[in-house]
Amino acid sequence: MHGAHDFLAALAVVLGVAAVTTVLFQRLRQPVVLGYLLAGLIVGPHVPVPLVADVGVVQTLSQLGVILLMFALGLEFSLRKLAAVGPAAGFTAAVQCSLMLWLGFVAGRLLGWTTLESLFAGATVAISSTTIIAKAFDELGVRGKLRHLVLGVLVVEDLIAIVLMATLTALARGQGVSAAALALTTGRLALFLGALLVVGLLLVPRAVRAVRRLDRPETMLVAVLGLCFGVALLAQEAGYSVALGAFIAGSLVAESGEERYVQRLVHPVRDMFAAIFFVSVGMLIDPALVLRHAGAVAVFTAVVLVGQVVSVTAGAFLTGQGTRTSIQAGLALAQIGEFSFIIAGLGLSLGVVGDFLYPVAVSVSAITTLTTPWLIRASDPVAAWVDRKLPRPLQTVASLYASWLERLSRSPRRGTVAAMARKVARVLALDAAVISALVITAAVGGARATAWLEGWAGLPGGLTGGLVVAAASLASLPFLVGIVRNARRVGTLVATAALPKGAEGGMDFAAAPRRALVVTLQLAVVLLTGLPIIAVTQPFLPGVPGAAVLGVVVAALSIAFWRSAANLQGHVRAGAQVMAEALSRQARGAGGEGPGGEVDPMAELRRILPGLGEPVAIRVEPSSPAVGATLALLNLRGRTGATVLAIWRSGRGVLVPTAREPLAAGDLLAVAGTEDSVAAAREALARPAAAPGAP
Repeated sequence: MHGAHDFLAALAVVLGVAAVTTVLFQRLRQPVVLGYLLAGLIVGPHVPVPLVADVGVVQTLSQLGVILLMFALGLEFSLRKLAAVGPAAGFTAAVQCSLMLWLGFVAGRLLGWTTLESLFAGATVAISSTTIIAKAFDELGVRGKLRHLVLGVLVVEDLIAIVLMATLTALARGQGVSAAALALTTGRLALFLGALLVVGLLLVPRAVRAVRRLDRPETMLVAVLGLCFGVALLAQEAGYSVALGAFIAGSLVAESGEERYVQRLVHPVRDMFAAIFFVSVGMLIDPALVLRHAGAVAVFTAVVLVGQVVSVTAGAFLTGQGTRTSIQAGLALAQIGEFSFIIAGLGLSLGVVGDFLYPVAVSVSAITTLTTPWLIRASDPVAAWVDRKLPRPLQTVASLYASWLERLSRSPRRGTVAAMARKVARVLALDAAVISALVITAAVGGARATAWLEGWAGLPGGLTGGLVVAAASLASLPFLVGIVRNARRVGTLVATAALPKGAEGGMDFAAAPRRALVVTLQLAVVLLTGLPIIAVTQPFLPGVPGAAVLGVVVAALSIAFWRSAANLQGHVRAGAQVMAEALSRQARGAGGEGPGGEVDPMAELRRILPGLGEPVAIRVEPSSPAVGATLALLNLRGRTGATVLAIWRSGRGVLVPTAREPLAAGDLLAVAGTEDSVAAAREALARPAAAPGAP
């Protein structure tokens, strides 16, 4: 137990130094999180400054910061919002965690670490920090779609982290990992969450509304904080993280409809304890240990910054989030945090990792915490730059892909397609499990099988070893082929529902977009299935043979994707010609009425040219600030996700205009994309232009 004097002294030192550093960083217009980290370094035990806070007291208080931050996130991320982003967040988190597990394991092995040390290292870099991102988002005012997607991914990551910790504990204790054990762990987690949500939804919203009717702010604050800490304690007693429990408590309170009122009450308390959390992270930084393990710190920092950005961006884009949002999400999630400390500490307590892993994890977390606010700020310019540098066919696919998935959500066949896709998904999961089992069995029992073949057939060791590998490969081949075929089947199901074929014997104007969508979805399913296989089997294999096989499959699909994108580009250009003619008719006064009363010449085109992103006509008014600006300066696609397919001006059409095309007063633009992106483009053309990449 800590005495009252120790507690008061630690609190006074921490908050006093943090006040000075955060004022300094605000004066310098830098994120205050960096000030908290500097304060932690100053009051920590590793720097010779005569201001030392009790580490135990600060760590205890920092847990309150984690709980309150997660509770506040739950308040703005109700169960309805979580369900809305669930599929996209789940897919993105699965791709990201699988790739990061593999990259972290490979990096550990290259550094000469043991298999178990490398496994713990992979798990350490696989989980981003909810606390750090939440604070950075609050400081930078990040709201809307990006915030919901990133927080959804973080919730799924926390669930994955719980399963990872149970699995690593079993491996470290020599119990092995079986399908039954993994199913039991996952089932227990699902049962706990299900029971908590069912009981919570029945009781919590009603109780919160009843307390609100008392109209006493202090009573409401005490009640919701009591609920927050109670559910966090319940989660901890069940063997899960307090952060998960606090998040669920916040989501349950949000279901009452009083979340904004509760947010205002909790905000000051949350900020104080969140500051202590970040100071506690700074206190863990030991410059001497960082220097001693500088090589490992540099390697894993690079793995986190590059791997997280690439994996999250790819996963988010394949779920239809658009280029800009996907890149922003990747840059936002490029750090590790509290769960990384827990996983590294778990390996240390189990005695299966060296004492280097924990300081390496803390150092990487500190560095990536420093970079996170800057990466989030840079996400718009980076997204704009990437969008400009993409080849035109890829720009076209990136612009239209989200609109194809949006069409699927309105398809009358979506229920049937979802049911059939779930059946195929079960087959894919079975194929993946069989391949993993065959590879692990061959790796674990390969030496025994080789010895038996040598004794039975009298063959040399090198040949028998090759025979065992060949047998395992041949046995896995049908299931690998099944994954590729079933991935295409899923792609075809979804693409046909989103972009149906025309009448029998008529022209199929959706053929090119449908082919591009099929290949893109096939690539997504192969990645979603293949990356977990690589992550699971890599510890049992020498080198990277599994990754090489996946790389070959992805390369083949990428070639098919490029061909379909090039074909789509020609289709879009032909469609743009038709659009230009429709714009010409509008300029002459013909056409049907569109949104807001203006003439919409695209009404018929949306029917006969499906797959071109639901194009609409937008006129550039003489008063518009867009007059005289190029499309590159407007950064229309980067800012909104919509793309300009054709322009009609002065009796001539400009088909699929380049970024250097200037706009003039009276131009009619055929703009395509999702409904939201087209609405955003209409608004952007009516307000002052921003520099490329500007928010």
